Amino acid sequence: MRNSNRRSTPLALLPLAFFLKLFLIVVWLTCLLSPLAPAVTASPALRFDARQALVYTRKAVSFGERPSGSEQMVKLRNWIVAELRPLGGELTLDSFTAETPAGPIPMANIVLKFPGKSGRSVVVSGHYDTKRMPLVHFVGANDGGSSTGFLMEFARVASRMSHPDDLYIVFFDGEEAIGNWSDTDSRYGSRHLAAKWLSENKLSQIRALINVDMIGDQNLDLADDENSSQELRERVWRIAARLGDAKYFRRDPTAIDDDHKPFADLGVNVIDIIDLDYGPNGSYWHTAQDTLDKLSVHSFEVVGDVVTALVEELEQSK
Repeated sequence: MRNSNRRSTPLALLPLAFFLKLFLIVVWLTCLLSPLAPAVTASPALRFDARQALVYTRKAVSFGERPSGSEQMVKLRNWIVAELRPLGGELTLDSFTAETPAGPIPMANIVLKFPGKSGRSVVVSGHYDTKRMPLVHFVGANDGGSSTGFLMEFARVASRMSHPDDLYIVFFDGEEAIGNWSDTDSRYGSRHLAAKWLSENKLSQIRALINVDMIGDQNLDLADDENSSQELRERVWRIAARLGDAKYFRRDPTAIDDDHKPFADLGVNVIDIIDLDYGPNGSYWHTAQDTLDKLSVHSFEVVGDVVTALVEELEQSK
């Protein structure tokens, strides 16, 4: 029903303040209802492609057994370098000879650097060798393969990111022990690079070193490593919770010795993202059962999204 006794007011006679308030209300409603995707969703170029990470992993595994110093390891290294070179950045081989229980073995870390301007750096690392296992056909799809594939895809994402800090992507050689794991027979590449960067005064510039290892397991169960810094562990938990992936990150601490440890021992802020619970009671680890069928695109996606978000958060912080 319309109230015929109410007289209408010509628009021309309405005060200017009324139009100003109306304009502000329209603007507020537009902002409130407009899609927020550009502010919270990464562009396709900055999105970690988990399927491509698994493709890279499959290619790495296709080279067969890849222990340090082997012909197949050299072929893998050459392929990695050829794939990384078009991405830009500064690509170098950190070559050295490791003294091992089997004698001297030539090794080489692959280091890709995207320069920043802050004087600080962030490092994302993992190993690309597989354990030398006589009488066992060990292709290391998860242990050596998944970190290789992960780093290859992360390098593509990183090549399209802006870099306030130097961003290093490091493929470590010689993570695996030649004989039995010890402080001197393991982590040859990371021990070598940590000592080299110490002598070059680079360690103090590192905001964080994020190491990934065995992250492709389809039953993802990432350890809470006591040798990782509490600050980075808490950052990862917050990011994982925000992304809906908290259930994949454990909260029962255990100390893990991996490629992050030589840097942690020298005071670097580090975190190791690793799933050691591989197969029933760890039964796939260092066995012929470590094959591609045990891996999952979803696991690469979880770790890729969390690490990408962590690197972006670190580089945006002061």
